[in-house]
Amino acid sequence: MFNLVMFGPPGAGKGTQSLRIAQRFQLKHISTGDILREEVRRESLCGKLARDYMDKGMLVPDEILVNILRQVVEENRYVNGFVFDGFPRTLVQAEELDQMLEREKLMIKLVLELEVNEDELVNRLVKRATDQGRSDDKPEVIRRRLETYHNQTEPLLHYFRNQGKLVTVHGVGTIDHISDMLYREIEKFHP
Repeated sequence: MFNLVMFGPPGAGKGTQSLRIAQRFQLKHISTGDILREEVRRESLCGKLARDYMDKGMLVPDEILVNILRQVVEENRYVNGFVFDGFPRTLVQAEELDQMLEREKLMIKLVLELEVNEDELVNRLVKRATDQGRSDDKPEVIRRRLETYHNQTEPLLHYFRNQGKLVTVHGVGTIDHISDMLYREIEKFHP
């Protein structure tokens, strides 16, 4: 089973590229952001708890995300692998993911980081807010989300780099060009 993590700040293109990678390599796409937004839309208990954090540009607590992810992995035991999009976002989540996969005799093979400068990220997120009406893409929330990313999520780069799994790809250019760069990196690791 080939498992990889798409990593990068909000607006880097993780969702777009994760879907393309999942389709090309026949992997199961898991987007915690999509799962949480669906829970919010359904007004489930998890969704109500998550909405308070998401609307403030804060990360949803580890316990909520890990429980959701554990259920999704258990429900999809027989896929070719997973593309984790937007997870993990904290060191605790990364350690939990490694432990959860290890219990299933699985592991993350590759972590792809999309590197994009902050001005480009803000422009993309403002455009996405206009196009999709996302409540977590308001200008004041965008800045908090980027600050949260730098403070809480960037430390994961060291965690994955120390495991020898991190590959950084420049995330600016056409969608197809970025996809091609990512595919080349995956093919170095994919059987």
